[in-house]
Amino acid sequence: MKKIIFVCHGNICRSVAAEYIMKSLTNEYDVVSRATSYEEINNDIYPPMKRVLLSHNIPFNRHYAKRIDYKDYEEADYIFYMDNENMYSLLRMFPHSNKIYPIYKYTPSIHEIEDPWYTGRYELVYSQIRQCIIDILNNI
Repeated sequence: MKKIIFVCHGNICRSVAAEYIMKSLTNEYDVVSRATSYEEINNDIYPPMKRVLLSHNIPFNRHYAKRIDYKDYEEADYIFYMDNENMYSLLRMFPHSNKIYPIYKYTPSIHEIEDPWYTGRYELVYSQIRQCIIDILNNI
């Protein structure tokens, strides 16, 4: 089974939402989410993102934010990041990688998934992530 890792800064909003959205759409992949930073390690999904997932009937479990490590990288077939800051962090950790892609790679109308922790636009982020995942599933 191919392994997909979704990555964002803290692993409490975007990447974990992507993990559970994808799990709600398919069970054909091993899907996890990770952070590029240590800031939120072991924290659960941020409450406003939980509310959005619940409002869309996306099941989720207690989450423990985790930073991506070399073992994750080695096991992954695809690593999808949310914004340019995530890309730069990943490329510092894993230079010259051929596994790292923007989550919006197959969604030309989206150029970045903003961090709702700063913008408060959780619903927008949910819908953009969902569209990106549908496009990923149609292309990989």
